[in-house]
Amino acid sequence: MKLDKLFQSLLLTGAVVVFINTPARSEETQGESFTATVRKSTFKDTLGVRVQESVNRKSPVLASSNRKHRHFPSQVASSLGNAKSEKSNRKILQLSEIEQISQSAELLVQSPASSEVIQVTGVQANPTEKGVEVILQTTLGEQLQITNRSAENNFIADIPNAQLRLSNGEAFTFRSEKPVAGITEITVTNVDANTVRVTVVGEKTLPTVELFDDNAGLVFGITSAVTAIQPPLQPQPEQPTSETPQEEPSTQSDEPIELVVTGEQDGYRVPNASTATRTDTPLRDIPQSIQVVPQQVLEDRKVSNLTEATETVSGVSTGQENFSPASVNRVIRGFNADGNFRNGFRDTDTFGNTAIGTVEQVEVLKGPASVLFGAVEPGGIVNVTTKQPLSTPYYKLGLDVGSYGLYQPSIDFSGPLTTDQNLLYRFIGSYRASDSVVDFANSEVITIAPSITWKLGDRTNLNLYYEYIRSDVRPFKADVPILSDNTFLPRNFYNGYPDIDFNTRDTNKFGYILNHQFNENWQIRNNLSVVLNSSREAFSIFSNLVDDRIQEGSRVFEREYDINNYFGQFDLLGKFKTGTVAHQVLIGFDANRNVENFESRSGAGPGDLDILNPNYDTSNYQFVPDSRFAFYEPIQSYGLYLQDQITLLDNVKLLIGGRFDWVERTFDVVGEPAQEQSDSAFSPRIGLVYQPSDTISLYASYSQSFTPTFGANPDGRAFKPTKGTQYEAGIKADFLEGRLSTTLAAYQITKSNVTTPDPNNPNFSIQVGEQESRGIELDIVGEILPGWKVIASYSHINAEVTEDNITPVGNRLNNVPENQASLWTTYEIQQGNLQGLGFGLGLFYIGDRQGDLDNSFVLPSYLRTDAAIYYRRDRLKAAINVRNLFDITYQNYSFGRLFNQVGDPLTVVGSLSWEF
Repeated sequence: MKLDKLFQSLLLTGAVVVFINTPARSEETQGESFTATVRKSTFKDTLGVRVQESVNRKSPVLASSNRKHRHFPSQVASSLGNAKSEKSNRKILQLSEIEQISQSAELLVQSPASSEVIQVTGVQANPTEKGVEVILQTTLGEQLQITNRSAENNFIADIPNAQLRLSNGEAFTFRSEKPVAGITEITVTNVDANTVRVTVVGEKTLPTVELFDDNAGLVFGITSAVTAIQPPLQPQPEQPTSETPQEEPSTQSDEPIELVVTGEQDGYRVPNASTATRTDTPLRDIPQSIQVVPQQVLEDRKVSNLTEATETVSGVSTGQENFSPASVNRVIRGFNADGNFRNGFRDTDTFGNTAIGTVEQVEVLKGPASVLFGAVEPGGIVNVTTKQPLSTPYYKLGLDVGSYGLYQPSIDFSGPLTTDQNLLYRFIGSYRASDSVVDFANSEVITIAPSITWKLGDRTNLNLYYEYIRSDVRPFKADVPILSDNTFLPRNFYNGYPDIDFNTRDTNKFGYILNHQFNENWQIRNNLSVVLNSSREAFSIFSNLVDDRIQEGSRVFEREYDINNYFGQFDLLGKFKTGTVAHQVLIGFDANRNVENFESRSGAGPGDLDILNPNYDTSNYQFVPDSRFAFYEPIQSYGLYLQDQITLLDNVKLLIGGRFDWVERTFDVVGEPAQEQSDSAFSPRIGLVYQPSDTISLYASYSQSFTPTFGANPDGRAFKPTKGTQYEAGIKADFLEGRLSTTLAAYQITKSNVTTPDPNNPNFSIQVGEQESRGIELDIVGEILPGWKVIASYSHINAEVTEDNITPVGNRLNNVPENQASLWTTYEIQQGNLQGLGFGLGLFYIGDRQGDLDNSFVLPSYLRTDAAIYYRRDRLKAAINVRNLFDITYQNYSFGRLFNQVGDPLTVVGSLSWEF
């Protein structure tokens, strides 16, 4: 597949290859056999699930008898002083004639657009004698309004009352690279919720474009300057009969002409997302900050886990690592976001594994998200959308090697299992082994992920998936203490007993996603997800550090625990109108059961550890348990939710929704009476978007979240759920003709009903605590110039304690940087012998963070530099990625003075992949 070399930032992936087989003596193209294979890639309205379809069709007659010329806006002609007649067969003005008049779309306005958005259900490219024609397939082609303009060699036509949608409602994008001589690219894409843009890029000069109405839809007839000036074939003189007769000249080559149409995502800007609304919605229509990290950014940066993937998003910093390289959490807007979501439903918690190799893109929804996702922390959620089966054969082999013995082979195979392409498959597998800068530490991660998409009918799709991730670390990277002068131990120091420490974690994920569309406006979705986590681990810890040298009070813990999650969901989506007001409603119900079986044994450790002269010998040590703790804890929750996306006017949109949750929990400790608790909570959200222009969106929103708090006050009253309340306002803007997008947001989150120790009874807690996070965020993503892409962010967060009976009011929340910024930018050479050679540079700044809630020490700020150089040509991809280029020492996260996570040193990863 080819990489996009022009101005596009696509959400969708796919390719259409057209072969035109012409006999050697053919003298005309009309009626030729024309076969197109169309691969459309979309994020379904479900929860961001990617599917592909393919169709094979014969070309229609290229000059339909009922085809009628249509003129571009008459206002353009009058502005040029054109007095030609308006007969239906008059040709349109050449863009070269109007190019110097204005580049403004306002000059080229046609008649007022229809208030009803017309669905374009397909885009087809056909060769013609003059060049190529592009058909926007719809039965209402004559109602499509056109606004056209030119920019340098680009012809641009906007259709403000249309959307590219398949018959099942899914969005798609069309692209054809170099269809004929003189034309670099043709694209047809959704600009926003009710505008389709057709762009024709001339190689050296502006192309000629004619407009037709046809039964098949709206037709753009495209002729390049190269094709237009080709002289007609001249008669050849008769040859002497004594010579061997020559073959008659042919207008076509004997070899098939290949017309490639792709929708491959290779940009940084993604216009739509599904996490915020459970529907495929333009980001500019969402009254909340949501940032998308697409596949191209993940590949360019060569991220190894989900936390690295979110380093380019404002307000997100590294959280708890939990002994496993595949299980790292995040801090969002000042609050821990334990676990994440997969395709829109609850996936792993703090102790579950996530395989980055199966992830297509990452969506970060900022602020409370309980209105659709139930019990979550108020800072936000991370939702990954996974790679789905493709309709055309795709095979990829990859190999990564790098510092500290890194070795990772991988495969990614996909394609149809049946000739009718109703059954598709995908298989992803990888093995990753690596040592560490920390002495003794090493890790292995195995990923196996097959999936199947089954088209049960024209309106019904079923996706079945399974994912297995095994993480084995023996020993893991141990956290290190901070010394009395607030300095840290050398990062290679192992703070424990490596012969004892290990962690093995198996994660099995399986389920299905079923979609059925009743008609163009109504559909139902059903999802089932099962996540089974099984872990075994042993580790040694110390209780204190004496004289900055002796680690005392060592104890060893052995733990076994299963955390299994079962999730089911039903959604009904519908579109309708009440007068001139359009509605898109979502009604849903979900049920979740999370079961934790936990058993822990502890005993005396091997002894104290001298960190200046460590003795790791444990050959004479025997672990004798002196205590055992075990419990069984099932948590069941049910949620009923309703959401309405209301289009009051074309530029005024209202989002309103609410959810009611019921939560039941049993805590059964071995040897003690079981404790039961029930809670309920209502979570509302309302937001308004005003769009004064096609490139600006102003928004404001109010939302709430909740998390159940288990336990009781000293008087026996059950704790209330912890509640988060957010007010947010912001502006979203597009620049450079939509290639560059920005989001500027300001917010305030208040987290109430926080438990704090009871000053009158230290064995109990009371709910009087409150924490607040206020901040501003800026995110920038897109393409500045051809080949120059960028994703950047900045956040300022003031997260502090506002009410507490132990912690002083005003203390900053731990592990939250006040200032944070990131920049990742790449440039890829577009032409010449070095085409495909690219370079990347990343700067990641994290400000000072408090190490604990008492604010007794500080994790110092740092600026890390990453870099990359890569080469991509045809199906070959090679890259060298460098993380922490200047080998700085820094800390990621703190559990207190004794346990601090150390960031990785200078690491180099070389990667090579081949697609076939």
